[in-house]
Amino acid sequence: MEHREVIVYSRKGCHLCEIVKESLVKLHKRGGFDWREVDVDSDAELRRLYNDQVPVVFINGHKAFKYRMDEQEFLKKLAS
Repeated sequence: MEHREVIVYSRKGCHLCEIVKESLVKLHKRGGFDWREVDVDSDAELRRLYNDQVPVVFINGHKAFKYRMDEQEFLKKLAS
């Protein structure tokens, strides 16, 4: 499996964002991907795009999840 880049668009005070980030921390221990968080409120364009969708998870530039992320589905998408 090639190494993947995961980006989670989130914001402060977002409970669903915290759940997704906790899952990513846990899954990251298995390896195979790097991830980073981007605050949608840090940029007007990001806020416009994702304001009502956070958290949004991208895998290698492709939108994979919004609102919630299933860990098993994440691993499947990561491997594809």
